[in-house]
Amino acid sequence: MKQSNTELNTDGGTLPGGIAIRPTPGKPAAPRALRRLRQFASECWRDRMSYLFLAPFLLAFSCFVLIPVFMAALLSVTTFNGFAFPKFIGVNNFIALLTQDIIFMKYTLPNTFKFAIIVGPGGYILSFIFAWLIHQLPKGLRDYFTLALYAPSMAGGVALSVIWISTFSGDRVGYLNNILLNFGIIESPQLWLQDPKYLMTIMIIVTLWSSMGVGFLAMLGGLQTVNTELYEAGRIDGIKNRLQEVYYITIPSMKPQMLFSAVMAIVGTLKAGLISKQLTGLPITPGYSGHLITNHIDDYAFLRYEWGYASAVSVVLLLISFLIMRFCYRLFAAKEGE
Repeated sequence: MKQSNTELNTDGGTLPGGIAIRPTPGKPAAPRALRRLRQFASECWRDRMSYLFLAPFLLAFSCFVLIPVFMAALLSVTTFNGFAFPKFIGVNNFIALLTQDIIFMKYTLPNTFKFAIIVGPGGYILSFIFAWLIHQLPKGLRDYFTLALYAPSMAGGVALSVIWISTFSGDRVGYLNNILLNFGIIESPQLWLQDPKYLMTIMIIVTLWSSMGVGFLAMLGGLQTVNTELYEAGRIDGIKNRLQEVYYITIPSMKPQMLFSAVMAIVGTLKAGLISKQLTGLPITPGYSGHLITNHIDDYAFLRYEWGYASAVSVVLLLISFLIMRFCYRLFAAKEGE
């Protein structure tokens, strides 16, 4: 006598048509993890065309994000110089980072937090302010002002090498020195980029100048999606000025763009260690005055060839970025009822 399809499947689950299958009475059901795996495989097969179109992105994401992160986490618990086979040492790299690395605790971490606290929120707020101001202009002028503010982020290293290095050059020809000497403010040229007192300030100024990137464009686009009828309704409900409009209507209406801009600001700030090398031309800044976490990673990875330790520092940077991003998600996530 033939058995039905439902009797043959003793583990339960779901048929491709979405029909639920109950396990055969008297026979043990498969483990829950196995049932979920089978259900996932069934759903993947059902949506195979969608996954086929996603395959190029998933492959690139795995090769350039998932695998490097996994390798960094794996190397962070080893000692590895790039030549000999990695040797497992557990969490010794992280213990040494927090208890023995004087440069990291005295210079790198404070410099990074100082730089991030000023440049991150500062650049984020400036991006929103300039985007809001440009949005108030007539449509014919918006494109010109948008291009003027976005161009520095595209110029990047070219602008650093041509404009800012010439501005802060330590001789009399440097723009800043020349102006200050002509006005009698200083008596001799200052070595702006070699003086630990000024380097961090210059790094912050240059980074803020070039911070109007993709996040700025996202905010500008978000402002254009806000329903103008909300402003009229707000005036009826008692909103009296433009500042209240921004706080009660504009920002809540463009939370996705605000979140994207926040993530881009965090990523851009925490990976901005290259700017000190571009300005000074040195892998290690004078007196570690501009030494950020990314510079610390480059120091141990490409100068000292301690790749295991450099990977541990990279993991710490990844954890810091993740925690800050989680905070931004909680801050800008849509609340219930919005």
